[in-house]
Amino acid sequence: MPVPASGTARLLAGGHGGPGALRPMVDTVLDALAHGAADRGGPLPSGGPAAVARRIRDAARPLIPDEGEGPDHALRTLVRALAYGAADPADPRCTAHLHCPPLAVATAADLAVSALNPSLDSWDQAPAACALEALTCRALAELVHPHGPAPDALVTTGGTESNHLALLFAREQARARGTARPHDTAHPHDTVPAHETAHAPDAAPAARGAAPGVRGAGPRRMGGPGTLRVVCGGNAHHSIHRAAWLLGLPAPHILPTPTGVLDPAALHTALDRLPDAPTLVVATAGTTDTGAIDPLPEIADVCDHHAATLHIDAAYGAPLLFSDTLHKRLHGLDRAHTVALDLHKLGWQPVAAGLLAVPDGAALTPLAHRADYLNADDDTEAGLPDLLGRSLRTSRRPDIFKIAVTLRALGRRGLGDLVDHVCAAAQHLADLIETRPGLQLYARPTLSTVLFRPTGAGPGAVAALRRRLLHHGAAVLGRATTPEGLWLKATVLNPHIQPGDLRGLLELVEGNTTP
Repeated sequence: MPVPASGTARLLAGGHGGPGALRPMVDTVLDALAHGAADRGGPLPSGGPAAVARRIRDAARPLIPDEGEGPDHALRTLVRALAYGAADPADPRCTAHLHCPPLAVATAADLAVSALNPSLDSWDQAPAACALEALTCRALAELVHPHGPAPDALVTTGGTESNHLALLFAREQARARGTARPHDTAHPHDTVPAHETAHAPDAAPAARGAAPGVRGAGPRRMGGPGTLRVVCGGNAHHSIHRAAWLLGLPAPHILPTPTGVLDPAALHTALDRLPDAPTLVVATAGTTDTGAIDPLPEIADVCDHHAATLHIDAAYGAPLLFSDTLHKRLHGLDRAHTVALDLHKLGWQPVAAGLLAVPDGAALTPLAHRADYLNADDDTEAGLPDLLGRSLRTSRRPDIFKIAVTLRALGRRGLGDLVDHVCAAAQHLADLIETRPGLQLYARPTLSTVLFRPTGAGPGAVAALRRRLLHHGAAVLGRATTPEGLWLKATVLNPHIQPGDLRGLLELVEGNTTP
């Protein structure tokens, strides 16, 4: 039997010797993270993409040396370079996206998962993780669907995968119903007609290089018994359109959302006028651009009237359920057939931490799949859990573990306090903007997203200001387009942010605004 190469005996993270091998390496990583952050000195490195790429190139060479340099040197060099070149969501000036600073307890829990390396495609690869996932998914699903007969949830990589699964389940339900009409098939480069997107905040972006209203791939026809029709607002997440294309569904029917939310009356009229077909209505609880929440109870009423299936993309907004006060904004969420929620946004988890919740676990049966080496019939009959029906993925990391640890460590109220804090901070940021004549506020925030811009600034000036702040490493602000034009976007997700941080962010914007 070959003898392991010298120097590899302490490289494994698992087993009895794993913690001893990891401990000095973790110390090295933590030290390199601290030095990299100090080198950076702000929310992201200055100099733009070329400067960052050059520094990474220098640190990474040689990429594949003939002889290894050892874990200490490799970790110290590359972790420091990674930390220097990061956009750090823990910095209060890093507020561009739904990109949260992860909790230390969740990050530590993730280390345990990496060391043990369970894979949730069969019970014999993840016995404890399998049981913990089942318990935690049911508990979270019960928050979403407290009156459901048997609430359950699937762990996903985020809202995009959750939305994909929601459309898949609705498609399978439609096939079972057996009614249809032909439609154009959606394509990822399809665009919404110009008259529907021109005044729709959060609308799916048009295809690069395609003229407004032109389908990038040309028309395709599809129809047949059980073909699902998807209806959503112009404020729906872009992944709805991509999911329809991936699943071979007709292009979604888009309703304009000039006010930023889906209008129940317009939805009712559209469903009245559209030919009879199985229909999935997609509503949003927390749009990406503005954080707006569609009127969920009224939309659910319309869906009930028309016998339409309802999916709510609450990837951003669902964690309001943890709050004793803000959960009321999600009234009607429990009436959805499927709900997407992400805990790597308002849940402070390392990516990925998404879920798709349903009121009855029986709705998940379309994912049932058989692979003899993973879930043979006789093994399942003997009592080994069948995990293949819990995801479209095969090899699957137990992302639920960090969520379970966080829930146990902070509790519902602890997480709710964090949600309350960032939403209150967003309100305070809006207050500060309203007191400054040189800045214009788009609207009062619904969640933790605030849109603003220099007073009188056109789209070109707003875009240039944002890029200037990025290039200098001074602030990371997002961008969003509404009927009123282009805005800077601050998404407040740092639960440690203070009023002084918010004032400093606005002073940076004012100081970098050109006349």
